Amino acid sequence: MTVSNSPAIDRDWLGLKNRVAVVTGAAGGIGGEIARELAAAGCLVALLDRDEAGAAAIAAEIAQTGANAIGIHCDITDPDNVAAAADIVATRLGPCRILVNNAATLYADALMNIKLEKWNQLLAVNLGGALLCAQAFGRQMIAAGGGSMVHLGSISGSLPQPYSGAYSVSKAGLGMLSQLLTVELGGDGIRSNVVSPAMIRTPLSEVIYQNPEVLRRREEIAPARRIGTTRDIAEAVLFLASDRSSYISGQDLKIDGGLNQAWLSLIPRPGFEKKDTE
Repeated sequence: MTVSNSPAIDRDWLGLKNRVAVVTGAAGGIGGEIARELAAAGCLVALLDRDEAGAAAIAAEIAQTGANAIGIHCDITDPDNVAAAADIVATRLGPCRILVNNAATLYADALMNIKLEKWNQLLAVNLGGALLCAQAFGRQMIAAGGGSMVHLGSISGSLPQPYSGAYSVSKAGLGMLSQLLTVELGGDGIRSNVVSPAMIRTPLSEVIYQNPEVLRRREEIAPARRIGTTRDIAEAVLFLASDRSSYISGQDLKIDGGLNQAWLSLIPRPGFEKKDTE
């Protein structure tokens, strides 16, 4: 796992101590880092994943720091499975106040070739699973007096990523789901926001960045001149989960080092090339 070189942050100011947080897809690189950061901020963390052993391992790692974390097997496409996981969270930790909808899958294929079965499978995880978790844990938030939902989107939700099957469609849909949750649950004290990463080093993407030329070219197109880390994502989630962002809802925060603003600078414009500053 790649960690940024940023200094340790004072997490007490976030006011998250003893809040129950649920992270789906928590056995992965981004999900695991979010769970670690939430626990370090004082949350009681439930790590949900189909990979029960992976979630349990990260929960045990967190517990060694003195924090409270549990790993729970959960297939977020199964309503009964999600309901059972929600019951475990409420019984062992208390009502959920923070939901991080991180679980997702990717199936690469051209739209003209993709089978409907594969299309539906991806949407069932990336969009349907997010809805099921929002319903189950949203009910707990309502009973507890409010909470925060943070959904892991992607820059692919606003910019089409070709040959990725239903992925861009699912992430665009997740953004609208978040906006609808904002409107429908705002009166219950629940906020809903999206964090959309781009070019993040994770265990799954690390093979790409082992190629020095790919790493160099990607660093060059990002205004920040570096590739993002899982901690970059986790720290944004921490902020949106906390009351420090209490008047922020229905937003899509892009964590991309400025990449989304750089597209026009990548188009050749004779006579307008960057000149050295004297």
